[in-house]
Amino acid sequence: MQTGLNALYTIGSNYSIRLNEKELLVYEDDTTGESKKSQQTQKNDEREKAKEKSKTSSQSELSQDEERLLKELQSRDSQVRAHEAAHKSGGASTGAASYTYQKGPDGRMYAIGGEVSVSMKSGSTPQETISNAQAVIASAMAPANPSPQDYAVASSARVMMMKAQQQARKELQDEMSGKEIYKNEVDKNSNEMSKKEDASIKGSSGVDIPA
Repeated sequence: MQTGLNALYTIGSNYSIRLNEKELLVYEDDTTGESKKSQQTQKNDEREKAKEKSKTSSQSELSQDEERLLKELQSRDSQVRAHEAAHKSGGASTGAASYTYQKGPDGRMYAIGGEVSVSMKSGSTPQETISNAQAVIASAMAPANPSPQDYAVASSARVMMMKAQQQARKELQDEMSGKEIYKNEVDKNSNEMSKKEDASIKGSSGVDIPA
């Protein structure tokens, strides 16, 4: 079989042979496949480095306004979480705290508002209602800096407590009044019985009438 000069034959995947000008076989490493793999790996590494660099750059190269906003958001997040934790310690809270978030210039979410549900209900007795109201007031006013909403909730609980206290006083007065009425009735009946007994004694001790 005759071949022309510089004809190329592939042997496996890593080597090839060719005929040189003197028609002598020359073995050469065929690094085309390995080179492609190496180049692809290098590109992937460069892409990952670019992503990391971009991420780091976006966090470290914030403008002064963005840095100021970030600090404010971080401070606000801490305050909000501490505020809601204080509400939960009051005793009248129900369920977990819920938060409102804002995305910061660093891509993270920060809590800028929150709320905790409280149970403000009347009890089966005035004393139970008073106890419930006191727990609500404690929960509402637990934070170091109560919000206007906290004051409003505490105010509503105080109104409920005052009404329950009035009811408790009325029940006590009625109870005392009932006892007084009962005592007066007992005294009145005792006096009437005493008068009847006196009259009966006097009637039986009159002057004897001769037969």
